[in-house]
Amino acid sequence: MSKLTPKERMAIPRHDMPEQDPKVRAHNFKEVNCGYTQEMAVEEANRCISCKNPGCVKGCPVNIKIPEFIAEIANENFEEAAKILKQDSALPAVCGRVCPQEKQCENNCILAKNGKSVAIGNLERFAADYEREHFGVRPPVVKPKTGKKVAVVGGGPAGLSCAGDLIASGHDVTLFEALHEVGGVLIYGIPEFRLPKDIVKAEVDALVKAGVKIETNSVIGMSDTIDELLAEYDAVFVAVGAGLPYFMNIPGEQLNGVYSSNEYLTRVNLMKAYKFPENDTPIFDIKGKTVAVFGGGNTAMDAVRTSLRLGAERAMILYRRSEAEMPARKEEVNHAKEEGVEFRTLMAPLEFKGDEKGYIYSMVLQQCELGEPDASGRRRPVPIEGAITEEKVDVAVVAIGNGSNPIIARTTPDLELNKRGNIVVDEETMKTNKKGVFAGGDIVTGGATVILAMGAGRKAAAAINEYLANPDKW
Repeated sequence: MSKLTPKERMAIPRHDMPEQDPKVRAHNFKEVNCGYTQEMAVEEANRCISCKNPGCVKGCPVNIKIPEFIAEIANENFEEAAKILKQDSALPAVCGRVCPQEKQCENNCILAKNGKSVAIGNLERFAADYEREHFGVRPPVVKPKTGKKVAVVGGGPAGLSCAGDLIASGHDVTLFEALHEVGGVLIYGIPEFRLPKDIVKAEVDALVKAGVKIETNSVIGMSDTIDELLAEYDAVFVAVGAGLPYFMNIPGEQLNGVYSSNEYLTRVNLMKAYKFPENDTPIFDIKGKTVAVFGGGNTAMDAVRTSLRLGAERAMILYRRSEAEMPARKEEVNHAKEEGVEFRTLMAPLEFKGDEKGYIYSMVLQQCELGEPDASGRRRPVPIEGAITEEKVDVAVVAIGNGSNPIIARTTPDLELNKRGNIVVDEETMKTNKKGVFAGGDIVTGGATVILAMGAGRKAAAAINEYLANPDKW
């Protein structure tokens, strides 16, 4: 690292990520953020003051060696920076794009106390992209074969992370994915303009090169049960996610033109509905139409911004609390506003109305105000008496969260679940009450972040290694 004093480093302004112009990007599916140049990355890395007790590492769910990889970027050793990242993160190019760094590593950066934190996420993305663009994504180094076999159920962030660590440890790993492509929410949920699918594919290809076997179109619980896998494999890791969409339970949700965010985004992202009829999975034609998305999280932002790109004349977020309570990343909210999304807060839906053919044509809305905090700690929306309106709408997308995938539970009755239907695990080892079965990701925590799911996958892999070495002690 160059010999700058801490004071000189702190005087360097934070480098914002270059972006597509909002007026242009709102009409294409190309990535919004354009990435750092090498010069920008080096300058941003030089802002790091190399703390003796780096809070950034403590704020990272997988404990990436943040000061070390940033120091290599500052010294223009970009390849080495990527190697350091991959010691702890199976998907650095993904995490650099979609992780909520502002709430995790960057929130704990000492520079954030009196100014702007080091742009850790942007630097992570830069290093990972540099490796992929110059050398391809390198597969993990694999130890000698152990003769043990592990089944990983679910190809999302938790499953991929676990499979990567297990194959590196020398075990034979087969990953079962219900859909026809691997990646989980990275493929079907997060849009191309936030996470290009080629990046996910490159990460998956690296695992295949290392020896991970992948079986797509395999719905475990339907094709094979967990017990049947245990008869063939020495251990099983369950990472099937939280794919059961929640609805609002209001009249009219069954109408044509009303989608769950899961269906809406899966049709567009995974099945390329925007290319219909070239791709054979359609979505309601919304060109020139009005789209209302209900919810305030990142998924809601993904859905509403996708609607703009599909040609909606009017795309709006309706959220029953105020903007301050929205769980979405600030970057996603700001990007949506720049692109022309309308934000209508303190609005709760009461009913969808349809025409004689069963298509939605209007929504009935209740104006609210904030009352006392509820169990979530956020102020509860309280209806304002008489403040009810009815408005025209052509498409409604419900993005209020998801529940746990129920298929595994139905076919594995002796697997312990909590009252929400999530698998109960030991938090240190991710083991379930069923011998040889481990679980992690959203099926355990409920809907959470990519990096938390990856952390669970890595923790499970470490425990599975110990279990396979001496299963009688478990």
